[in-house]
Amino acid sequence: MKKYSLFLFLMCSLFHYNAFANKFTLESSAFKMNSLIPDEFTCTGVDQSPPLAWRNIPPKTQSLALIVDDPDSPNGGVWTHWIVFNIPPTVKELEAGSPVPPGAANAKNSWDGLGYRGPCPPIGIAHTYHFKLYALDTVLSLGDGTTRDILLNAMTGHVIGEAELVGIYQKFNSNTPAQ
Repeated sequence: MKKYSLFLFLMCSLFHYNAFANKFTLESSAFKMNSLIPDEFTCTGVDQSPPLAWRNIPPKTQSLALIVDDPDSPNGGVWTHWIVFNIPPTVKELEAGSPVPPGAANAKNSWDGLGYRGPCPPIGIAHTYHFKLYALDTVLSLGDGTTRDILLNAMTGHVIGEAELVGIYQKFNSNTPAQ
């Protein structure tokens, strides 16, 4: 009985370790999960995209889609700051301020433009920013300038993994209008 219990314990421990060791993750060298996003990546700084890196994409991933949004938007609903999709699965990171990788495309953000626009909440109010990376089992037949809704619809039934990084930002003063 002791041998069987020890065997079961070891197998459960191994399974538990492998589940975490192989978890699809999204990280930034600029900020950690649920911590402050540096000014450099916001409207009060350079307003460039932060460095992002991911590990352990699911097997059979054909493309990745990144959506950065603010669910605390004062305009109601979700405010989208950046969408990049059809990122090749061979790409493992996006450097700070980098353009989209070859083969990838931008969807429109909430400013009706393409590319990254950093956090810019009203002065004195902290907002959370969700960087969500989706592993897809297909390459989407969409091009630059598609909308978030069309992209999400095209992703339906093709998401095989998700990773998320959440950052926080609060403006204390600025001449930059809140958005």
